[in-house]
Amino acid sequence: MSLADSVLNGNPLALARLLTKVENDSPEGRAALDELFPHTGKAHLVGVTGAPGTGKSSLVNRLALHYRRAPNPKRVAIIAVDPSSPFTGGALLGDRVRMRDLAGDPGVFIRSMASRGSLGGLAHATAAVAQVFDAAGFDVVLIETVGAGQAEVDIARLAHTTLVVEAPGFGDDIQAIKAGILEIADILVVNKADLPGAENTERALRGMLDLAHPVAKIFRHHGQVMRVAGEEAQNAPLWLPPILRTVATEGTGIETLVEAIGRHAGHLRQSGDWVRRERARLEVELEALVTEALLGRFRARISDGRYKEVVERVVNRSLSPWEAAKVLLNE
Repeated sequence: MSLADSVLNGNPLALARLLTKVENDSPEGRAALDELFPHTGKAHLVGVTGAPGTGKSSLVNRLALHYRRAPNPKRVAIIAVDPSSPFTGGALLGDRVRMRDLAGDPGVFIRSMASRGSLGGLAHATAAVAQVFDAAGFDVVLIETVGAGQAEVDIARLAHTTLVVEAPGFGDDIQAIKAGILEIADILVVNKADLPGAENTERALRGMLDLAHPVAKIFRHHGQVMRVAGEEAQNAPLWLPPILRTVATEGTGIETLVEAIGRHAGHLRQSGDWVRRERARLEVELEALVTEALLGRFRARISDGRYKEVVERVVNRSLSPWEAAKVLLNE
């Protein structure tokens, strides 16, 4: 039995092994992804992003607990992405420390990943790992990003529903209305709402929404690549991102948040946005793979000596980078 078949049959050990092979981009991992892809497209991918210290890990822990303790419990997979050190290359992978409540539950699978230098809040293989969980039959995949800043919005390309987590004391009103991470929010969460300043944080976020409602944000934010053409997307019902308060350490507001996530999933399916987002995400993933493959072929056809020679000319300012690219491509 192949590794992919074992994963489809619910073998957790095979799942762990396959995730490692996928993360390392091994030939066996790629072959398994090919086998599993027809079985994907069912899971609800929920992204959780926000600045470091806003309580993303604690929130993910509480969300998973709520899904598991519901009358109809759902299987939950968690992808926790931690930053890699730019100096040592290592990563702590410590997000699961705050998820000890989930230990021993066979309906929960937690995978920690190092960003390995990737920007945007995710690791290079996060999308592939999410596909494996999808094929393995998990109902909800919670994806916790690296503590993201104003422009690290790759999670919007991957998730169906994106939670942007804020907390009191993380900047003034101007920070709240800056373009970037807040524009990708399907749901805005003010965590640590028991701290002073929660009302001011909520007021600032509401002011941001009043200034410019992010209509069809995921497609507009990422430019031409993510835009969906045609009147169908424009005429779809609007989703107004709710602003919810939570105290993750105590479980306050989690039930309301889960209900909002469910309403957003229903909205996506009813409006047709679910299919449009899936199409846009897969198109971006395909273009990334094609770009990677073409770059590999290009480097294979250019000798290291010749490449270094052209790079040296660029460093010496005798050739511009644009001219150098033309020279190499023409060869």
